Amino acid sequence: MTSRPANTLTSILDLLRRLFAPKTSKPPGTGFPANNLAEPARIMTSRVLMVVYDPIMDAASGTRLSTMMKWNRPADLVSGFIQDILRSSHGMARFQVVERLELNELPRQVDGFTYTPQNYLAVINNTLSPHTPPMADYADILTRLDIAPRIAKREIDEIWIFAFPYAGFYESTMAGASAFWCNAPPITKTANNVRRFVVMGFSFERGVGEMLESFGHRAESILEKTFSKSNASANLYARFTRYDKKYPGLAEVGNIHFAPNSTRDYEWNNPRPVMSRCDDWYGFPKLMGVQRKVNASEWGNGDIRLHHNWWLNHIPHVAGRTNGVHNNWWQYIMDPNLVV
Repeated sequence: MTSRPANTLTSILDLLRRLFAPKTSKPPGTGFPANNLAEPARIMTSRVLMVVYDPIMDAASGTRLSTMMKWNRPADLVSGFIQDILRSSHGMARFQVVERLELNELPRQVDGFTYTPQNYLAVINNTLSPHTPPMADYADILTRLDIAPRIAKREIDEIWIFAFPYAGFYESTMAGASAFWCNAPPITKTANNVRRFVVMGFSFERGVGEMLESFGHRAESILEKTFSKSNASANLYARFTRYDKKYPGLAEVGNIHFAPNSTRDYEWNNPRPVMSRCDDWYGFPKLMGVQRKVNASEWGNGDIRLHHNWWLNHIPHVAGRTNGVHNNWWQYIMDPNLVV
């Protein structure tokens, strides 16, 4: 009886391995499998058009609303916000303000109404009721500023609108093709835009902490959509947001309103210790389930800005994919067009 040559036997074994090896799926349009640690994490840069509504309230002196009310300077708010996001994202999320428009007007409301300086001050001073319906006319603003062509040509990726109380802007909303809920309904009459884009609404009456709150709700909405097709065990974002009140003994990072030990909205100052797996997310995608006791001293004892930076800092930001979803979740938060 003669034996097969070694190279023939090796070829047969290789063929059998290929036939019976487990199949590894690849995300559409990539050369990487759905579960991998090799696909690089992209640094995301978003080009911003900054629109500031700061009307002149006294024609004789030229005094603008922000100066009259002694509110914050938008430039200072933007500087602090951009630096916070850069640090909290571990360098993965970067904003570049490519243009600033300062408008000497009060924004038009959705029914065509526009405040005058006089009646707006009356509202602020509680001598006149705010106008209803209260929302700004986004479609009018986007048309007047010729936003759609600029988005299509990638001159800009998103818009930040700075305004003031009763101006009628959502914290965040989305426009463009197949736009989805982003802490507010999508902007109508923009479905023909080739790209989705976010419109942030900031108030220079408030601080950087409130800007981070608006951004945090944007992140929540986009990540909920990103994981919406995942089953319960694969929905890692749902696990990320667990807090003790809802999942006793199983808290992780919580959400923008609820820290791991919060018992109600905005309670970021609770000294009560609870067990949390929040540290586990620094080692993502290896989630070992290690717990330790945490309380408000971890996230600033009630400081809105410190809590929100703490929460954002835990968002995964590393290479590879898990179940087809990028391990760098910032890619979706910064560019909603990546959400499928």
